[in-house]
Amino acid sequence: MSNLTFIGAGNIAYAIVGGLIQHGHQPGSITVCDPSPEQLARFSELGVRSTGDNGQGVASADVVIFSVKPNVVETVTRSLADSLQGKLIVSVAAGITCSSIQAWLGANGPVVRCMPNTPALVGRGMTGLFATADVSEAQRQDAEEIMRAVGLCRWFDQESDLDAVTAISGSGPAYFFYLVELLQQAAESLGLSPDAAAELVKQTALGAAEMVQGGAIAADLRVQVTSPGGTTQAALETMMAAGLEETIYAATKAARDRSVELAGQ
Repeated sequence: MSNLTFIGAGNIAYAIVGGLIQHGHQPGSITVCDPSPEQLARFSELGVRSTGDNGQGVASADVVIFSVKPNVVETVTRSLADSLQGKLIVSVAAGITCSSIQAWLGANGPVVRCMPNTPALVGRGMTGLFATADVSEAQRQDAEEIMRAVGLCRWFDQESDLDAVTAISGSGPAYFFYLVELLQQAAESLGLSPDAAAELVKQTALGAAEMVQGGAIAADLRVQVTSPGGTTQAALETMMAAGLEETIYAATKAARDRSVELAGQ
């Protein structure tokens, strides 16, 4: 792959850089830019180049990855507009549209917008990607290779689909964390110790995820484990009666609508 420059030295950048190196990418072809020497120090330990000067960092780059907070993207883009012309921009900044980046550049150009999620920090991410019409097939492959360093990727034809991606996989880890949290609390209320509750719930969540990841359909697995008149049926009927299905639909719609709102600001 080409020379890469990351603008921003946060956790997602660190995860991607580490994943790229683990997958065989040469550290010497990666540059990380950030005003914080402390943030850059851990990247230097990986063998990549680091600098506090964004202009210097992007000078020899073929691909520039925006991994800064959303409220910083406009300032960074405008300040580097001349230096970024013709380079592929890969943005992992939540809620920042491709059209906004192109407007701040002052011209159309190849932009790939990504919606990763926090499991990327442990190499188990799920990233939705959208490319503008200016992105070549080779550049699409570069963008996908970058994000596959931290998990799986899926391309979408409409940028608006990333709002739904945000609601499902972007925010989704928090939903599962919340379920784990509630199940652990429930286990303790049934008399189990905190250690036992945590072990039971975490391993159950891991095992269930592995079974679904193995290719089985979740609804089929649910039916298989639900014996008529048994304990699982009693629990599921209680959840259904409480309106869990409607709650999930409403929650994800709220997340999608908020994503649309943020992108329009």
